[in-house]
Amino acid sequence: MRVLVVEDEPKMAGLLRRGLEEEGYAVDIATDGAEGFGAAISRDYDAVVLDVMLPRLSGFEVCRRLRRDGVWVPVLMLTARDAVPDRIAGLDGGADDYLTKPFHLDELFARLRALTRRGPLARPTVLGAGDLRADPASRRCWRGETEIVLTAKEYALLEMFLRRPGAVLTREMLLEHCWDFAYESHSNVVEVHIRALREKIDRAFGVVSLETVRGAGYRLRAEGGRTDPRP
Repeated sequence: MRVLVVEDEPKMAGLLRRGLEEEGYAVDIATDGAEGFGAAISRDYDAVVLDVMLPRLSGFEVCRRLRRDGVWVPVLMLTARDAVPDRIAGLDGGADDYLTKPFHLDELFARLRALTRRGPLARPTVLGAGDLRADPASRRCWRGETEIVLTAKEYALLEMFLRRPGAVLTREMLLEHCWDFAYESHSNVVEVHIRALREKIDRAFGVVSLETVRGAGYRLRAEGGRTDPRP
């Protein structure tokens, strides 16, 4: 999951980056409203964490312009203000949720999980394909009743596949959502992590679920996998 954090206070921005990255998110930081607006309209994010009090453009104005331009990425607004009119202004401007500073990081994570589940169709709290399951709240996954221990990046990849079972995801899509922009597009980081993920969710159980689609990308079988014919 890729998140844009728009926050001008360096200490808070650093805290949010560290916390979100530890939860497995890919995080980009913008330090003023204009920069944040530009990033949000030009890149594909799963959510935006948006401070209200920002230089150049306020969080209210950033959110209003995003909705005006047809960008419907979930927006979680942060503010030190606790007045009802400010909360109303943010929500009426197109924000999806509101969190008042100071807040606990666990609550922010829970609100982001709730926001990214929303959409035209309700999304389940536990993702699954056949007997392969993942719980975004605890960041745990299972094949049948057996729990599988994944690294943060392996889990981020698995969650992305489980949110789109049966769909072909390109290497570029995986890089976009699971890594930050510091990674070079020509590196083999995706292939390395896909190989490691396959070892844990497939080969350890004698099944094939995560397939390579030649010339296109990768696909997680919607039924959760088939028996691996190899001994």
